[in-house]
Amino acid sequence: MGRIDWRSSERSPLFSGLEYNVYCDESCHLEHDRFKAMSLGAVWCPKEKTREINRRIVEIKADHGIKRDAEVKWTKISPCNRQLYMDIVDYFFDNDDLHFRGLIIPDKGILRHDEFSQTHDQWYYKMYFTMLKTIFERSARYYVYIDIKDSHSGENAERLADVCANDRYDFDHEIVRRVQPIRSEEVQLMQIVDILTGALTYRHNHPTGEGGFSQAKVDVINRIVRRSGVSLTKSTLLSEKKMNLLVWEPYMAVR
Repeated sequence: MGRIDWRSSERSPLFSGLEYNVYCDESCHLEHDRFKAMSLGAVWCPKEKTREINRRIVEIKADHGIKRDAEVKWTKISPCNRQLYMDIVDYFFDNDDLHFRGLIIPDKGILRHDEFSQTHDQWYYKMYFTMLKTIFERSARYYVYIDIKDSHSGENAERLADVCANDRYDFDHEIVRRVQPIRSEEVQLMQIVDILTGALTYRHNHPTGEGGFSQAKVDVINRIVRRSGVSLTKSTLLSEKKMNLLVWEPYMAVR
């Protein structure tokens, strides 16, 4: 009798032919900055659509007199460019190929890393994985891109790739094909991630409008809320595909 290889059926999922690019960013993630809340976010889309989407973002910027290489970011929103950001938000919601997953930590001050024998950096990558894992399906292939932060971005990307792959028993990286650091100013799609992730953090760090809030940013947040039907302050259903949010708290059952 021949030997049965039980591993073969687990390591070789039926590939549907679908491939996705996933673009990731974070906001207010440092342990000792002056902000209470932090967010991680990812926008994903079919790999074959990325060139078309990047081209359309460049066109929207051009409509507002913004050069292709000029980076649009949450921190740059002002009364004079408010409509540019409104148009980018509308483009995200009008394009069925674009999806967002966000994870919000409302209060970094209550974290107790020493009780779990971890550093803030180690915890940060656990949260990154928690944010990403909802996106992955075994029948597809994913190429993940994270914003370059420092000289350690390369080794951190490798570590994140291994964590994501191992959770899916994807030891050969057939599902999570790549986790690669890139410069956000060089990829138009990363700028959508920055805007949506920044909006999440701003909403949680200014719950009642205190702290010198920006009306232009509030207007952009209100557009996101109206278009998504999501308050940004609560978790969505896990099955939500367009604007999927998890408001994370310590000791919660992570989904």
